[in-house]
Order: sequence, then C-alpha cells, then structure tokens
Amino acid sequence: MGPHPAVAAIRLAVRRVLHDVVTEYNRHTEQAARAEFAEAGAGGRRSALPERPETPLVLVACSGGADSMALASALAFEARKLPVRAGGITVDHALQPGSGLRADEVVVRLAEMRLDPVEAVAVRVGRDGGPEAAARDARYAALDDAADRHGAAAVLLGHTRDDQAETVLLGLARGSGIRSLSGMAAATGRYRRPFLQLDRQTARKACLVQSIPVWDDPHNIDPAYTRSRLRHEGLPALEKALGKGVVEALARTAQLSRDDADALDTWATEAARSVRDDDGRLECSKLSVLPPAVRRRVLRRAVIDAGSPAGSLFARHIEEVDRLITGWRGQGAINLPGRVEVRRQGGRLVIRQS
Repeated sequence: MGPHPAVAAIRLAVRRVLHDVVTEYNRHTEQAARAEFAEAGAGGRRSALPERPETPLVLVACSGGADSMALASALAFEARKLPVRAGGITVDHALQPGSGLRADEVVVRLAEMRLDPVEAVAVRVGRDGGPEAAARDARYAALDDAADRHGAAAVLLGHTRDDQAETVLLGLARGSGIRSLSGMAAATGRYRRPFLQLDRQTARKACLVQSIPVWDDPHNIDPAYTRSRLRHEGLPALEKALGKGVVEALARTAQLSRDDADALDTWATEAARSVRDDDGRLECSKLSVLPPAVRRRVLRRAVIDAGSPAGSLFARHIEEVDRLITGWRGQGAINLPGRVEVRRQGGRLVIRQS
C-alpha cells in the first residue's frame, strides 16, 4: 500500500525539483572542471576556488506552518533517494512573543527529520514598504545569507497555488501590469517553489496523515494584514459569487501572464540596443515607434539601471516618463524614487541620479 495521495503529491512535486537541481548542479560542475582543465592546459595557474562538493545542498525555508513542514518532510524523504544533501532554515522575525522558542522547536523538528544543517536565524524587521514587505525583505536577506554560508545550490519555498492566486489578485489591485499578474515564478535564482501546482489543503492533509505538528501563525488570520483579509474575506467572496475554481483560474492566469511577460521582456532587451545613440542615450524618435508595452519596459529598465529601486517603481512613474516621448509639451524633469531624474533634452532622454 502506497502513501496517502496528499503525501504522494508533495513528494512527487519535490522529487521533480530535486532532479532539476541535481542536473543543473552537475552541469555547472562539469563546465567548471572543463574551464579549469583548459586553463591548466594553456599554461595558466589552476583556480584557487574551493572544491565543490560532489552532491548539492538543498535547504528548505521552514516557518513551522503546514506548507513548509510538508515541504520539509518531502525533502527529507526524497533526498535519501537522490544524490542530494538536505538542510533547513527557519527565520525568527521577532514580531511575536515567544517567537524565539517557536524557532527552536522548528529546528528540533527539522533535525528529527534528519535534515543537516539546520538552524534558526533571528532578523530585525524594518518599516520600509509596510510590515508585510519589510518582513519579507528581512526573511529573504536571511535566507540568502544562510544559503551563501552553507554553499546551498537551492532553497525550497512552500508557496502553494492558493498563495499564487492571492499574489495575482494583489497585483491586479495595484494595477501594476502583466508582470505583477504573473505572480511567483516556480524558479528564481536559487529559489524553488515545488508546491505552486498544489493547494494549501493538500499540504495540510499531508502533515495530518504523517502526524507532523504544525504552527498556525496568528498573523495569517489578522485582518490588519492585506493578504490575510484577501485570504479570509476576498477569495471566499469571489468563490461565492463566481463559483468554485477561482483559485485554479487565477493560478493559470499567472502562468499565462508570465509567458507573455517573458516574451515582452526579451523583445524589450533586444529593442533597447537599437534605440540608443552613440553616447548611450535613449532617442525619443526611435522609442516613439515601439509598441507601448515594449517601450515602457525599455524605460523601466533604464531608470532601474540608473539607480531607481525596482520595488519602489510603479506603473504611474513609468507613465510619467513615457509622456516625455508620447506627450511632449516641453514639460520639466520627472523625479523618480532613488533620486533618479529623467528629462528630455535635444530629442534624447537624460537619466541620472542626483
């Protein structure tokens, strides 16, 4: 008799990701070995870089909630059958009384799953961007640091299809464009999200049938947080009005939007090379003939490269810059986040950080 369907589902999702990680790791190891061999053959000195371990280390980011505990259990199970080392990291945001003790409990549970290394990392959450964004920034900074210290090839995150649906709706509410509607990527750099095709109930059921204790973060039901209100009020209201299947449809929209956004980004990257003068400045006449979606991407990338932080740059900012091209009336400079200034001068856009 096989495992419960929920357990089988989470294990399969993690197995697929681990196969990808191992394949990518081996390819990079082989490329590095060839490069070093070629360098030695050409009479150069051998690299002083440390030897890469034979098997990649994969860390799971675990809060102690059902999604991440299910992910940790699946990683522990699958790693024993593959050339993979598995560890776990829990981040203590210090936002609630007793958070340090809970982090220690998570470390014990991860160690009981035979994950190694395991550790709890305490962070200080700032205020920039609001409490949710600030906590997220602190968390990812801690995960990046842990991954670097341990030499991890990948970090697994427990986001589910329900999280993806919420992310799409939040992007829609902000009016941030198709990239925002594309939600979370299954893979971004070292980060992997194996559960994006699984619902939250599957992860919770997997924990239940395996008798894995989970912690329910009270912030997840606190109406002070936008995502919490969306989860407990917004999405249920949509399903009541539109019928079941809203979450699945939103997750599907995310994937379709991501495909379109990736294609437009590629187009914009190619177009950006053809709209600059010999000094590298953007020529307004050439920009004006580009499709709006491509032109705005070229502009967004240009101002980010000049120093404007991507997280603070919204559609309205790019629209103001775009009007220097499409609605030129001699208006003055546009001031953007990060002290970046954009002005039109001599038919070119001058973008600089003050």
